[in-house]
Amino acid sequence: MRSPAAEFWAGARDVFPLIVGAIPFGLIFGTLGISSGLSMGGTLGLSAIVFAGSSQFIAVSMIAAGSGGLLVVLTTFIVNLRHLLYSVALVPYVKHLPQSWKLPIGFFLTDESFAIAIRRYEERDRSSFKHWYYLGAALAMYSNWQFSTILGIAVGQMIPDATSWGLDFAMSVTFIGMIIPYVKTKPMGIAILVAGSVALMAYSLPHKLGLMVAAIAGISAGVYSERIIHG
Repeated sequence: MRSPAAEFWAGARDVFPLIVGAIPFGLIFGTLGISSGLSMGGTLGLSAIVFAGSSQFIAVSMIAAGSGGLLVVLTTFIVNLRHLLYSVALVPYVKHLPQSWKLPIGFFLTDESFAIAIRRYEERDRSSFKHWYYLGAALAMYSNWQFSTILGIAVGQMIPDATSWGLDFAMSVTFIGMIIPYVKTKPMGIAILVAGSVALMAYSLPHKLGLMVAAIAGISAGVYSERIIHG
């Protein structure tokens, strides 16, 4: 059985490929934050407190467009609703933990930390310290996000029109790499195909609502196909 320290460093190590994919995303956010009129403190504050890439990009664009604070908060809340799905999946594994653990687990929950942690939780060993694995992965990702944002603020403005370089595509590749290992059954494949198709069709919906619609459609398709295939 791994010790807490061993679990922690294993999580930090295993999340490294996802960290590499997130670096360009953080760099671009740091650049956009400053160029959109946010102060250095405001840009860093979004990364430190919100810690959700897609929501931060939306917030910056809305702030630059002069949107009201309430609308910005509501929109980012809607975009982050997918985290409810992640939370439900983690509940069976963390419900026994004290509140002092549940709070940081909730705060550090991202697409990447969830993808890494759920794989560890589903492994059939009797380790009592898998939450330390989650913490190691989450803290590594969080530290990287802050560093990337700072680097984007400091260096990004020196790169002419950095947003046109398409570096944010690295995050799309990262997400694909996160999903593929979990596609082990036909219902899973169907769920991904449906979610992807709906996401493309609903791309024009305001405030990124297409993401939530796609998630609901994918889950529904997966559940329905599971019932048909396996009775």
